[in-house]
Amino acid sequence: MPQDSTAIDLTSCEREPIRTPGGVQPHGFLLALEGAGTVLQVSDNLAAFTGVAPAAALGQPLARVIGADNAAALAPQLAPDRLRERPAHLATISLRDQPFDVLAHAWDGLHILEFEPTRGSYGADLLQLYPLLGDFLNKITDADSIEELSRLAAADIRALTGFGRVMVYSFDDQGHGTVLAECLAEGYDSYLGQRFPASDIPRQARELYVANRVRLIQDANYTPAALLPPLHPLTGQPSDLSFAALRSVSPVHLQYMRNMGTLASMSVSLVVKGKLWGLISCHHAAPRPLSFHQRTVCEQIGQILALHIKNRSDADELAFRLDVRRSMVRILGGLTQGADFIENLRSVLPELLHFARAGGVAIVIGERLITFGDTPSDAQIRALAGWLGQQIHGDVFHSAHLSSRYAPAAAYTDSASGLLAMQISRIHPHYLLWFRPEHVVQIDWAGRPDDKQATRSGQLSPRTSFQIWRETVHGTSTPWREGEVELALEFRTALLGIALERAEQMADLAEELGRANKELEAFSYSVSHDLRAPLRHIVGFSDLLMETAGSDNPERRQRFLANIKDAARLAGKLVDDLLSFSQMGRAALRPVRVRMDDLVRGVIDKLAPDLPPHRVEWIVAPLPEVTADPAFLQLALYNLLSNAVKFTGKSDPAVIRISSEQLPGETVFHVADNGVGFNMEYAHKLFGVFQRLHRMEDFHGTGIGLANVRRIVERHGGRVWANSVPGEGATFSFALPKTD
Repeated sequence: MPQDSTAIDLTSCEREPIRTPGGVQPHGFLLALEGAGTVLQVSDNLAAFTGVAPAAALGQPLARVIGADNAAALAPQLAPDRLRERPAHLATISLRDQPFDVLAHAWDGLHILEFEPTRGSYGADLLQLYPLLGDFLNKITDADSIEELSRLAAADIRALTGFGRVMVYSFDDQGHGTVLAECLAEGYDSYLGQRFPASDIPRQARELYVANRVRLIQDANYTPAALLPPLHPLTGQPSDLSFAALRSVSPVHLQYMRNMGTLASMSVSLVVKGKLWGLISCHHAAPRPLSFHQRTVCEQIGQILALHIKNRSDADELAFRLDVRRSMVRILGGLTQGADFIENLRSVLPELLHFARAGGVAIVIGERLITFGDTPSDAQIRALAGWLGQQIHGDVFHSAHLSSRYAPAAAYTDSASGLLAMQISRIHPHYLLWFRPEHVVQIDWAGRPDDKQATRSGQLSPRTSFQIWRETVHGTSTPWREGEVELALEFRTALLGIALERAEQMADLAEELGRANKELEAFSYSVSHDLRAPLRHIVGFSDLLMETAGSDNPERRQRFLANIKDAARLAGKLVDDLLSFSQMGRAALRPVRVRMDDLVRGVIDKLAPDLPPHRVEWIVAPLPEVTADPAFLQLALYNLLSNAVKFTGKSDPAVIRISSEQLPGETVFHVADNGVGFNMEYAHKLFGVFQRLHRMEDFHGTGIGLANVRRIVERHGGRVWANSVPGEGATFSFALPKTD
């Protein structure tokens, strides 16, 4: 496309071959070599600098084009693997008594050499550049903000280059650039605080800014020097000049510069975390050459600035996230105070506002609605929750312009122009909603963004006006930061964790209630049967005693009184065992190190006075120490050993063995006897309250002892079980966890 065209087709900007323009800026010339030898491609302005016709140079060794001495000086730098994709300064040579800086890089299978006239009268030499860079490093260390960092960079680059205007601007999420700092010469317009539309820099140009960090245009009125041959000599495709310093630029951009009153420009990319964060943009009203060394120092200043921007941004983001995380910790702490999750949410409503920097918050739990702060009406919130349920399927939804997504929100932009919605449940319509009020924004554009001039042919040219054009934006809120959205997701995970913990607690409670209900049923049965039986005996024998009050049969009265005493003792024992069982579930454990040998011997001694007439042989193996509550554990052992004594009453001799074994993570104790045993089909009933596997007439007892054993062991974190063969005895076992 000719450079003097006033009709630039902007619709083709995204398709324009900016990496393969087919030519170079004419203030220097280009040679493309195969390795270090043969010239395969040249710019067609070669003769103006060397006196060698472009066509005559093709296929010739480098020495035939620039002279043997110059080629020899460059040869060591052109050896295989010496060049990289970015241009490096090889040497300064002389052509026709004119000094040239030689830049070279390897790309697309070729060694690309660029020759720029050395401009000694412009800018500082190398001895002046290094101190300037050092001074910049010293000054930038003390800067407190990104704006201050940018102002220092703009001032130093202007001092280094002599450009009339140097701006530093950053890109927002939509690609618009806002000028953060500038340094101006007299007579140059200020753009400080103004915004340049994203359309000024097409997508492919932004990608190239990331790849090639410096671009200089010495004179916007140039006519490019075409490449010869036009296509890549090895591939037959257009030659890729992405990293060439002399690469010709888009005709659209050149027209843009002329419309802006700028004839020379330089851009230095600010790349932060691999993305184009912003640009240092330099303008001059007249053509202005700049040496490679000056450009390199400018690039280094840009790299230092980008690094400090990253560090400052990271520090600010870290401080912000720490504050939000502290708020989240306070909220989560409040949510665990009581059993009612909804009421707990009520107690942390002010902290919820602070967490999201919101003006209002709403909690929707099915039909329940809780609001705090400045929010839409209840009906509007319920309608919004319904829309979220139908349209939004992610865990978190956020928008700083809610009415653009949900039209009814236009009715309440004053309280809810922005929304951050967190879905608490994926099954039920449960939401936590944060609202941000409208934040009216005035944007000063550097010229109207859509000001494109149509020509008679119907083509468009870049905008011609860069005067301030003010836009007022309504219906939007302060944007939601990436950290806020991420921490909202983390908060949701924490909430679900609390809900899961509550669910587990409820499941445990339900299990415990089920067990208590079964025990209550057994208790009811016992009260109606076991406890009522001795009471009936007391009443019955008392009646008999009264009926025989006038008789002279003392033996009969004595027998009735003995029966009444036994029945009363049984009733009392049943009540005592019930109280003991109840206490097992309430009393606090006081675990210490317990010598099981001593505990078992003590229980055997305690049982001795009540032992039956038949002989009991106790076989006690060496037992280890455990950590447990000695009083509780003694009661469990007493129940187990007395149970063994009871059910070996018909064995002669009765043999009871107490032993132990070590299993992974637990110590197991066994109490084995040679008594009547039981049917394993009913083993699951053994440790239940008032459960008996034998008739009460055969073996007296309340049916609570083994239930006490289970409760004591389980409160220690252990487990109980039993094995038996009817007529051959039984083994009762319990395991306690190891604590060391």
